Amino acid sequence: MMWKLVNPLFYPVAVLAGGISLVVGVRFVQLPSPVMIPLAAGVAVVGAGFLQSREPQYLELDNPELEREINAVKSSALALANQANEMGLEVKKLLTDAFQLELLAGLQMNCDRAVGLPAKIDHLALSLHGKNSLLSVNELQQQLAEVQQKLRSSSGVAKQHLNQLADSLKRNIQLAQEGEDTRLARIINISTLLQDSFGIFQQLQTKLRTYDLSDSEKINELQLLSDELNSLEENIDLLVRK
Repeated sequence: MMWKLVNPLFYPVAVLAGGISLVVGVRFVQLPSPVMIPLAAGVAVVGAGFLQSREPQYLELDNPELEREINAVKSSALALANQANEMGLEVKKLLTDAFQLELLAGLQMNCDRAVGLPAKIDHLALSLHGKNSLLSVNELQQQLAEVQQKLRSSSGVAKQHLNQLADSLKRNIQLAQEGEDTRLARIINISTLLQDSFGIFQQLQTKLRTYDLSDSEKINELQLLSDELNSLEENIDLLVRK
C-alpha cells in the first residue's frame, strides 16, 4: 500500500514512535545520531501515513447526504468482504466430495467477487466528483438494456432481482431526463443490493455449518442460494461500473 506524505505533527502517536526509535537507536543500539535522526523522522512520517490511512475518508463531495451514503456503502462492502473471506476458507474444508464440486466452485466465485467489492466501491467513490460523474441518460439506458437482456433468460429469484433493478434504473433515467442528480439513487441501489447479499451470505454460512452436507437435497438448496447470490453480485457489478 502506498501512502501520501503526511505531517507527523498531526499524529502524536507517530511522533512518539519516532522519538522512541531515536532513543533506542542511540542509547541501546549505539548508532550515531546523524544516522538515527533521519531514521526516526522516517518512522514518524510512515507512522503518520499509516494512521491517516486508517481514518475514514472524507470525499468532499458537493452533497453531504451522498457522502454519508458512500461511506456507509464502503463499510458494508468491507463487512461483506470479511464475511466472504471467512466463508471462502470454510467451504474448502466442508465441500470435498465430487457431487459438491459445482457448489464449491460457485461459492468460491461468489466469495472472490465479494472480496473485490471494496476496491470497486473505492474507485466508484473517487469518480463521483462534479457533473462529469453523473451517468448520462444514454448510459443509464444501456444499463437498463443489459438488465432487460438478462431478464429474457432468467427465472425465479434472479428474475425478481432483475425486475427490481430494472425498476430502479427506470426511475434513475426519469431523474436524469429531468436534470436531477442520480448519484444518490445509484448509491442507495448499491447499498440495498449489498444488504441483500449480506443476508444470503449469512444464510449460506449458517446452513453450511448445520446441514448434513452428504444429503444431495441440502446441496441443491445451497446451490439455489449460491445462484441467488451470484445474481445479486452481477447486479452490483453493473451499478459500480462507470
